[in-house]
Amino acid sequence: MAGDFNFSRRAKRGRLERNASINVTPMVDVMLVLLIVFMVSAPLLTVGVPLDLPKADAPGVLDVQSPITLSLDAQGQLFLGGEGPLEQQAMIPLLEAATDGDTARKIYLRGDQELQYSRLIALLAELSNAGYTALSLVAEPEG
Repeated sequence: MAGDFNFSRRAKRGRLERNASINVTPMVDVMLVLLIVFMVSAPLLTVGVPLDLPKADAPGVLDVQSPITLSLDAQGQLFLGGEGPLEQQAMIPLLEAATDGDTARKIYLRGDQELQYSRLIALLAELSNAGYTALSLVAEPEG
């Protein structure tokens, strides 16, 4: 057998062999790096209103739909997503347009920690009166 191996090497000595295989390892490496970059940067791009959120020690919530966020800054200005500030009267019609009239769709409320609690409660009551009951408060993780 060793002789056959040497014989076949001598027969191919003067010719170049073609390598018909494709090395996919660099492509997989690039795709994994891009996946990590998008996983890290995507949550940072969802809400553009800078708030000083309160800290809480609780597990995160996963939602398959794109998040709808209402934000209240320290001055009490209202933002829908990254757009605003909004007038209080315009909030419900804009929210209905964003949720396509689905009052069961989850809405995330972000409130600055310097905001008066009564202002946040008034917003919760207004949303509840409009039929939106799937409301979640957003906080930053501790540490």
